[in-house]
Amino acid sequence: MPTPDAVCILIPTYNEAETIADVISDYRDEGFANVLVIDGGSTDGTRELAEDAGAHVVVQSGSGKGQAVREAVEDHIQAPYVLMLDGDGTYEATDATKMLDPLTEGYDHVIGDRFADMRPGAMTRLNRVGNRIINRAFAFIHGQDFRDILSGYRSFTRESFLDMTLTSDGFGIETEMAVECAKRGIKTTVVPTTYYPRPDGSDTNLDPIRDGGIIFLELYRRAKTNNPLFYFGSVGFASTATGLGLALYVAYEWVVRSISHEVIAVVSMAGILFGVQLLMFGVLSDLILSLHREQMKQIEELE
Repeated sequence: MPTPDAVCILIPTYNEAETIADVISDYRDEGFANVLVIDGGSTDGTRELAEDAGAHVVVQSGSGKGQAVREAVEDHIQAPYVLMLDGDGTYEATDATKMLDPLTEGYDHVIGDRFADMRPGAMTRLNRVGNRIINRAFAFIHGQDFRDILSGYRSFTRESFLDMTLTSDGFGIETEMAVECAKRGIKTTVVPTTYYPRPDGSDTNLDPIRDGGIIFLELYRRAKTNNPLFYFGSVGFASTATGLGLALYVAYEWVVRSISHEVIAVVSMAGILFGVQLLMFGVLSDLILSLHREQMKQIEELE
């Protein structure tokens, strides 16, 4: 494990007064003196409690967890290693060692798998199902199974974080980081961690429907540069299937009922042509991406 002096404990917060002091104390008890709380404008005394517990507190200049994490790492953290977690008391401080160990073994990014030891009541059934679906979709689209891409418990090297292209301002930051790891070949591993229910009086800032939709859109949007065959092919397949369905309807009406639908027939052909073109574009884009990756691999080997 990196020495505690080389690690910054990063905690993005927003109204976590019920738990933040205990969270900071737990990590300081584990030997981590460098604790940075970046706060999104809490109104419940979170910042004052964090300072009293021994953390360095910064008020973020923007809004949203993603913006807070980017600002913290880029502007306020100089330590080579970062351990990021939520301030809601759901993660176990004693897991810090196994979260950080891989960073001295050649890995640049570590994801804590909450499903490995999820305590009763830690996640609703809706959230559990949604997480499973999102993880399966990520593995299918991006070709990597990180088991828990939405986990907020992560460790990484500051250098690898700065190599990522991150734009999300909200809770999509974890998804973006996972996609960037897969896309850029950042050496990533997953370790089992414990996940507890939020303590009484601590309310979640997540909306499962809203944030789930944002995450799915982010997965699809990021597929454009990491899996263009899926990105263009999925729309192309849908367009082609719709066009073929309309064509079958027009043919049935013309053969069985002697009714012609010229306008629908035109729309059908347009859908088929558009879909086939997108499918071809997806295949060509995938070939170009494969060639690009091969070239980058050869360049890295020469270097």
